[in-house]
Amino acid sequence: MVRERNAVIPIERVETKILLVRGQKVILDSDLADLYGVSTSRLNEQVKRNIARFPSDFMFQLTKRELTDLMSQIAISSSGWGGRRKLPYAFTEHGAIMAASVLNSQQAVETSVFVVRAFVKLRRLLAPYKELAKKLRELEEKTKSHDKHIVALVEAIRLLMPAPEQKPKEPFGFHSKKKKSE
Repeated sequence: MVRERNAVIPIERVETKILLVRGQKVILDSDLADLYGVSTSRLNEQVKRNIARFPSDFMFQLTKRELTDLMSQIAISSSGWGGRRKLPYAFTEHGAIMAASVLNSQQAVETSVFVVRAFVKLRRLLAPYKELAKKLRELEEKTKSHDKHIVALVEAIRLLMPAPEQKPKEPFGFHSKKKKSE
């Protein structure tokens, strides 16, 4: 845990800030700024001054659609009264570490350790699910081919079987016994 102005930041608080966007685990600029104890504008200002340190695999700006989707999932204020006026930046694990280095404050350095630990813990928690998903895909592919083989086998067996014998049909209706002629 990190001391923040006589407060403690539990690692669980950091974990809740990590989102999945474009298939990557990221933390939004406003959440990262909050954890590092600076304003969002200060964080973004330092990032822009050091933009060469933030390639696209470290940081990217959300699209309007991504922001709308996130606003419906988590509590992000609207761009109306006092809300965001610019699209937020999303920082990957490496981008979050780099942001701490450009902020150059003791709190940012201390907190960055916990941000990295939260990303690592999340990756460790998700790893078994990735393996399970892979095995399910493999099993699904096998069963698809098995189904085709079973259908072909049943059709082959039907072709080899003799046609079922048909019993002569009994006459339908009322039957009378005729006397033999004398």
